[in-house]
Amino acid sequence: MTENGRASVLIADDHTLFRSGLAALLDRDSRVKVVGQAANGEEAVRMVDELRPDLVLMDLEMPEMEGVEATRLIREQHPEVAVIILSSFSDDSHLLQALEHGARGYVLKDTNVSTMVNSMLAIVGGARVLSGPIADRLVGMLTSKTEESFDGLTAREVEILKLVATGLANKQIAYRLTISEKTVRNHISKVYEKLGIEGRSSAVLYAARNGLVDL
Repeated sequence: MTENGRASVLIADDHTLFRSGLAALLDRDSRVKVVGQAANGEEAVRMVDELRPDLVLMDLEMPEMEGVEATRLIREQHPEVAVIILSSFSDDSHLLQALEHGARGYVLKDTNVSTMVNSMLAIVGGARVLSGPIADRLVGMLTSKTEESFDGLTAREVEILKLVATGLANKQIAYRLTISEKTVRNHISKVYEKLGIEGRSSAVLYAARNGLVDL
């Protein structure tokens, strides 16, 4: 907490106008105080080390390091710091990955500021908060018995595997998914490790045999 008892917040988002605009709106509320702004995941992890905020508002798709990976590192290194994912979409794979890595909330960017602050304070107090559409999706996924599994790959890893199998280079995959090439390489390494394969040729064969792509 800040000296006046306001919950301290770090905003991590690569869109400067959105980030600064949100910071200005949040600072109007006497219950919270924005103590820092990060433009990517790596910067967010570093700033948490320096500032030790009560909570991080974390965007998902950022350069250098995605929000899910940044969340994992922050929660591992500073379990006392709460993370709430702030996103413009409710993607199933991101939802599950973020929660698996310790995010305590998931709120859409079109949420009004008052509701967002209430969610933040509830999370700082130990609660979990999921916006309505997100909660509905989570319930649907947990109750579904038809979800496919590919040898422990996450949904994002399956997505990247499909793109690799279609012949796209890392740079093209990064552009299509709006993530960094480094993040793409990390995902591909994890795919190879989980599947016990080496090289793109093996990845293509695996994808074809499992119906992920048509040769």
